[in-house]
Amino acid sequence: MNNEKKVSLISRRDFTNRVAASVAAFAVAPRYVLGGAGNTPPSEKINLAIIGAGGQGIVNLKRMLDFPEVQVIAVCDVNKVSDYSEFYFRGTAGYEPAKQIAEQHYAKSKPSGTFKGVDTYVDFRQMLDQRKDIDAVLVATCDHAHAVASMAAMKKGKHVYCEKPLTNTVFESRKMGEAAREYKIATQMGNQGQASEGTRLMCEWIWDGAIGPVREVLAWTNRPAGAWPQGVERPKNSEPIPEGLNWEMWLGLAPYRPYHSIYMPFRWRGWCDFGTGSLGDMGCHVLDPVFRALKLGHPTSVRAECTPFNHDSYPSASTVYYEFPARGDMPPLKLTWYDGGRLPERPKELEAGRRMPESGTIFVGDKGKIISDEYSGAPRIIPETKMRAYKIPPKTLPRSIGHHNEWVEAIKGGKPAGSNFEFASLLTQVVLLGNVALKAGKKLSWDGANMKVTNDSDANKYLHRTYREGWTL
Repeated sequence: MNNEKKVSLISRRDFTNRVAASVAAFAVAPRYVLGGAGNTPPSEKINLAIIGAGGQGIVNLKRMLDFPEVQVIAVCDVNKVSDYSEFYFRGTAGYEPAKQIAEQHYAKSKPSGTFKGVDTYVDFRQMLDQRKDIDAVLVATCDHAHAVASMAAMKKGKHVYCEKPLTNTVFESRKMGEAAREYKIATQMGNQGQASEGTRLMCEWIWDGAIGPVREVLAWTNRPAGAWPQGVERPKNSEPIPEGLNWEMWLGLAPYRPYHSIYMPFRWRGWCDFGTGSLGDMGCHVLDPVFRALKLGHPTSVRAECTPFNHDSYPSASTVYYEFPARGDMPPLKLTWYDGGRLPERPKELEAGRRMPESGTIFVGDKGKIISDEYSGAPRIIPETKMRAYKIPPKTLPRSIGHHNEWVEAIKGGKPAGSNFEFASLLTQVVLLGNVALKAGKKLSWDGANMKVTNDSDANKYLHRTYREGWTL
């Protein structure tokens, strides 16, 4: 990677402080990155590596292939091939299908119709050590590996996109936000709804006083809805490890467990060792517009009620109650989260025949209510007569150029992406604090500034976890 390329990938305001590091980071641009008519020149290419090529990893890979300034040069996954036919992703995943997808894409622009230039790895640490020409990394592993993979990349100065939830623990999320500030890299969390028109409309309407001061928010998801197991005990038997799967690497920092198909693919989400349950899975989607529109910070307290919880897998259903202090001219807020089929009471303002979204939010103001779906889509004041009577204010917030586009432009020196790690860190910390309350089994008083539960010192053990030997943040 030459000087011109390095300068193009960093913010102009950071150039003076980082030029020395740029000079020290010389590497040769790959020969297959060709400039010329109709092509992005080498100095403008962003060499991208994928860590985690499961279902969502493949989705992200295909999206990144749309960018002419991005070149996928390496794919890392612990599995050669994964069968996703029974999940909504469909098809296959793993490092081999990911490699084929990328190389077939690039082959279309080659006279020969073939392309061989994407390396595969099983251990992301090895990949980061060997491929000095990586500029950016996209992390789409299981939740428990998000932080260690992202942090390893950030420490090497790589720009990072990480799927939601940002991390598996509150502590990890705090550290990820701090690292993004320290290393001055372009970051983005994979909660795509933040880039939606609906998120901006909700902010503009609420700030315009459309429903008056908001004192309560009700948020819910239908997950797990049978998509993965929750409320079940860890299996006592084991199964043969499938060919092509490196089970030790898949476990990574988590406690050792014998292989069982109940964990993967995709079924890991409900297990406390590997996932963050329904709240962790969907909270960063559903609650993102709540944080933005109501300018939330840390809550003062959180408590949870749930179906039986054995601490192997998350409970099959839960309700989590957050309390937030006043912010400027905004009053204190009560936020209630429901999952596993639990729902808030149907608002009387919602007309008969209109269905509640499977996942969504209701903003309760002094003068009315707004309802929206899980990805901030199609927000509406209810009843519809109020929506039609409302004089919609001018669009004052900048509209997004696209969720992944934001990250690419940030890498090229543009403004920070909408869900950069400084914002995503706070959102994820608060979301995962609900899981801390589930595990503690009592109402917790929270000191967000010092990342500490103040009324139950024992509950602080749930803010982080002990890594297996050989793994570090």
